[in-house]
Amino acid sequence: MPFHFHPLAIPEVVLVEPQRFGDARGFFMETYQYETFAANNISLNFVQDNHSRSAHGVLRGLHFQKDPHAQGKLLKAVVGEIFDVAVDIRRGSPTFGQWVGEILSAENGRLLYVPPGFAHGFCVLSETADIIYKTTNYYHPKSEKGIIWNDPQIGAEWPIANPLLSTRDQTQPSLSEADFNFQY
Repeated sequence: MPFHFHPLAIPEVVLVEPQRFGDARGFFMETYQYETFAANNISLNFVQDNHSRSAHGVLRGLHFQKDPHAQGKLLKAVVGEIFDVAVDIRRGSPTFGQWVGEILSAENGRLLYVPPGFAHGFCVLSETADIIYKTTNYYHPKSEKGIIWNDPQIGAEWPIANPLLSTRDQTQPSLSEADFNFQY
């Protein structure tokens, strides 16, 4: 099998480790295969691919889109290294308000699946990082919302103390004040 799937402490968030085939010329690896992902409970169709580049110390998030425009994301660092975070914001979930985080890098080749109903963010640990990600729904600006990255109720342990933030990310509401409509 070209992939190993590892559900995290919040089992709906899945770390995917593709198998790499390398030699002196470089490497080859599959990064997505519908049937294999579907067999591992990642069966949503992806409709859009995005590419993000950020400098060292940038933190993007925590972002999500409300239903009916919620997005699942399958993320991969193709240049550099990030610390990627998912927060469960499904009311009634046994893991509501909890977070998980993983390091994704061009070197380790890992992917992270963040399903709908989760806020998502990442910070850049390398000089720069390019992230590509598939989404299960189209970008819908009116549904785009967020939660402040350092909300003490969530308690995410970011590996950078003073991140570079957009104006929007500096002023996001707390989890208790955020506008979301996800149910477990």
